[in-house]
This record gives sequence, C-alpha cells and structure tokens, in this order.
Amino acid sequence: MTGTVTRVDGAAERRDGVLRIGTRGSALAVAQTTAVAQSIARATGADVELVTVTTQGDTSRESLAQLGGTGVFATALRDALSAGHVDLVVHSLKDLPTAPAPGLVIGAIPKRADARDTLCARDGLTLETLPEGARVGTGSPRRVAQLKAQRPDLDIVDLRGNVDTRLGMVASGELDAVVLAAAGLSRLGRLDAVTDYFSLSLMPTAPGQGALALEVRAGDEKGRGPIARALSAVDHVTSHASVVAERIVLAGLEAGCAAPIGATALVDDGLLFLTATVYRPDGSEHLTASHAATPDSLGAAHLVEAAHDVGDRVVAELLGAGAADLAPLGSSR
Repeated sequence: MTGTVTRVDGAAERRDGVLRIGTRGSALAVAQTTAVAQSIARATGADVELVTVTTQGDTSRESLAQLGGTGVFATALRDALSAGHVDLVVHSLKDLPTAPAPGLVIGAIPKRADARDTLCARDGLTLETLPEGARVGTGSPRRVAQLKAQRPDLDIVDLRGNVDTRLGMVASGELDAVVLAAAGLSRLGRLDAVTDYFSLSLMPTAPGQGALALEVRAGDEKGRGPIARALSAVDHVTSHASVVAERIVLAGLEAGCAAPIGATALVDDGLLFLTATVYRPDGSEHLTASHAATPDSLGAAHLVEAAHDVGDRVVAELLGAGAADLAPLGSSR
C-alpha cells in the first residue's frame, strides 16, 4: 500500500508511523525532496512529511565565497536532524561538506540525475557562438575557471539567486547567459531554457553534482526500522560508489566544496572509472588525473572499497603533480 506525502513549514511534532524529511525551502530543494519522499512512500507504504528548514544560504545575498562555501546550506538541516526535529534530511550532494558531522551519516544516495552543466543563453547561443565580451553569470569558482579556459574573452559575473532569478536576468538582457546544472533544471521542469550542454570530458562538474544525499543520525541506517527501510528503498549502489570516489578527491585535496575542482566517476563494464581536474582560478592552467579500479563484485561494499582505492590514487597523482600550487587547497571542508 502506498503511503502519503504532506508538507509542513517549521518544526513538526513526531507522529507515530510518519517519517519526517527535512528540506530547504527553495523550489528546487522542495522538488527534489518531494521526489525522494514519493519514492519512499511508494516503496515502503510509509506516510511521509516534508519539513522545510531555512538555512543561511537561503537568506543571505552574499556570494558563496563570502559566506564560507556551500556548507552554509547544510548546517541548519543538520542541526534540525541532530535535534530530532526530523528523521532524515535531503541534501544536494555537491553542497555537502566532505567532513562528517558528529553523530550523522549519509545513509543513501538515490539514482543520480544528469551530472552535466548547461548554458542557458539568449537567442539560442552556445558557448562557442557567444559574442566576444558576453556577460555570463555563475557563482561557482570551478565554472569561472572552466569558462575562462574555454573563452577568456567572456565577462564572468558573480551570481546568486534561485533558478528563476538567474534565468530572468538572461530574459531581461542583464546577462547574455548563465551556467546551471542540468539536474536542477530537469527537477524544476526548465530544460527548455538550455541552449548548450557541456560534456563531462571537457567541463567536469562538482563532485556529487546531480546526486542527492540522505543523511540520518548514526545508527538509524542499520537494522529493520522505518528509517533503515526507507534508505534501503532508494539507495542506488553504482551512484553511491561514484559519488564516494568523487568526494574522496575533495577530501584528499582538503578542498572546499566551492574549490575549482571537477570530478567524474562512473561504473561501466565491471570497472569504476574516476577522472578529476584541478584548475587555476583564472583558467590559465589545469591538472588532470584518471584511474580505474576493478571491484570484486558490483555489491555495495566492494564498490565502495574500489571507490576509496581509485580516489586515493587520483589524489596522490594530483598532489604529486603540483595541484596545491594551482588551486587554493587546504581550506575548510
């Protein structure tokens, strides 16, 4: 029997048999958390309640660099989870610091969406056909470096705001284009705004982009309780291993979530492949390392073990080649 999904604002009182899922209140966050909640309700028959939580990243208009990185989106959600106001929280994985939060664990990674970045430009323009000096908006240091590497003539504008705000700046003529994640646009039903998809081989994205993380209190992911059943119902084994490998790059390089680093991992034909690139912030130089591992099986434990192996080897190669001289590494994770 399929359960129900409802939404409340602010703290929710515990009700027997109801699984409370914490989410940011933005349209994108609610859309992606609703999709997770519906999957859990269908698979387990549980009644699910979405609880919106306001984060500093939602209320401040400062750039992510000024706020201290994308971890500002995770703190309030984690506080609500630790305090018992919700039973689990849903994060955009690329916004989640690699340093674990005391008493909390990532319990599941649903199937990953399209990890690519896109260009949303006026008049159907692509990255190649944008005119010289075109104004392109993004708040990501990685995207800045990649854009400058491909088109040093562009005027890159630091940008904050939700998807509609950013697309509105193109529609109004304030900007010629913005760079946005394909996954977010898809979840909002706005893929019609895309004029160019960037290949992952040319412009690898942030570790974990396109993936969601379900975080719970340590211990709740074990056993046969309702939270453990919910996690098991939506965890996607190959997506989980891929993002583990990518996040090992961030952790091993001691890089913040907003560092100019791109990483792409995938499982194909029995192998786990990982490629990572570190950029100089102005896009003038970059270093790339690629490695593969052969897990003993495609089971969760063996895939995660292979992810750690391949991630460690990529980190060692990048550091040995001088990655720390290119990018601001050793920052807060």
